[in-house]
Amino acid sequence: MRKKILYFFQSIIIYFFYFVSKIIGLKLSRIIFSYIFIKGGNIFKSKKIIINNLNRINPVISNLEKEIIVNKMWSNYGKTFIEYIFLNTFKKKSDHINIKNKKVIDKILKKNKPVIFISGHFANYELMSMELTKAKAKLATIYRPLNNIYLNPFMEYLRRNFVCENQIKKGLNGVKESLEYMKKGYSIALMVDQRVSEGPRINFFNDGAHTTTLPAQLSSRFDCDIVPIYISRNQDDRFEMEILDPISISESEKKNKELITKKINTVIEDLILRDPSQWILTHNRWK
Repeated sequence: MRKKILYFFQSIIIYFFYFVSKIIGLKLSRIIFSYIFIKGGNIFKSKKIIINNLNRINPVISNLEKEIIVNKMWSNYGKTFIEYIFLNTFKKKSDHINIKNKKVIDKILKKNKPVIFISGHFANYELMSMELTKAKAKLATIYRPLNNIYLNPFMEYLRRNFVCENQIKKGLNGVKESLEYMKKGYSIALMVDQRVSEGPRINFFNDGAHTTTLPAQLSSRFDCDIVPIYISRNQDDRFEMEILDPISISESEKKNKELITKKINTVIEDLILRDPSQWILTHNRWK
């Protein structure tokens, strides 16, 4: 009961923030919430987890560099938080994002064969699936519902209407839904950078971390490519989105889900190392 009350008041505050932001506009909202998250982020999220994550990513990084990365991360987090209410604006335009390596998505569309798109929580991660759907990819995305029962329906509404119409709730039923979508020729997009409650411990920055093997399972079952995607935020708040070449998987490796998952983790490591401040560092990946 106590948690429900907390979620209720939390949702009221967030809805108020979104209401005000629609009035003052995107540019000013980004400035305000970048500042709020830089100054107050550590009140709500453990700074210890963030620093531990940075130490795993780069053990020799200096304290000054850590402070710069953390502030940039919180700035991006604040901007991404408030950008949810402007997803309809992003849906209508394209001048906010530059897509690199478009030839990969062009090949996928020409083949008319499903693939597995994988990524992590970089910059404004919602824009990746949005841009794939704008490119006419036949897509379904897997998401984790918010714990806040008063806020989650609104977030689901935003995702279904402005990111990707076909939303699959994470879990056992979600796996079944994913199979059904792929049988109908849909590609699947999912984040693979966070801890799962079950699953093998796969090496991730030199330590075992519970990792989903769903991309490997789907790839093996449907004999389809696994395609990584990366997105980053520039200083002017424009985005760079890159569609990478499919992960190389030999014929002899196709049924080895742990080996494929290890390759996926290696790709995510490389993307994080490009700029750790683009990654949401608040998640306890190795719990």
